[in-house]
Amino acid sequence: MQKPIKHHGVHKLELKEKKLILNKTNKNDIIKILGPPSVESKFDQEVLFFIERKITNTSTFKLGRQIIMTNNVLVVELDSYGILVKKEFYDLQKMNNINFSKNVTTVDYAKESFVYDFLTSMRQKINDPLGKRRKK
Repeated sequence: MQKPIKHHGVHKLELKEKKLILNKTNKNDIIKILGPPSVESKFDQEVLFFIERKITNTSTFKLGRQIIMTNNVLVVELDSYGILVKKEFYDLQKMNNINFSKNVTTVDYAKESFVYDFLTSMRQKINDPLGKRRKK
């Protein structure tokens, strides 16, 4: 018995990606070949993301246990004229080798003192003793 496969995104993304030619293919060609992007981002240049994901159950009898068979991402970068200037294809193996930054953003602020918090709370109680005033 064949296990059911759930497929999301662009079918055969790896094969279709090879049809995209740098500095020649434009945005309309890309959409014709791959369909609409999964995600579209605009910064200095336009970046399109296309995904392909196939998931299957480990067994037809065990519900809930799934295996990712295919997890591909194609990142396409276009210039201001809509021409393909960069493309990167990521499969499961390449994604597992991505190194993430260890830097941490810190919050640099001083907490108010206990006395300040207490007096603020008291002021609120004095101004609205029954707690019926609407908050803005």
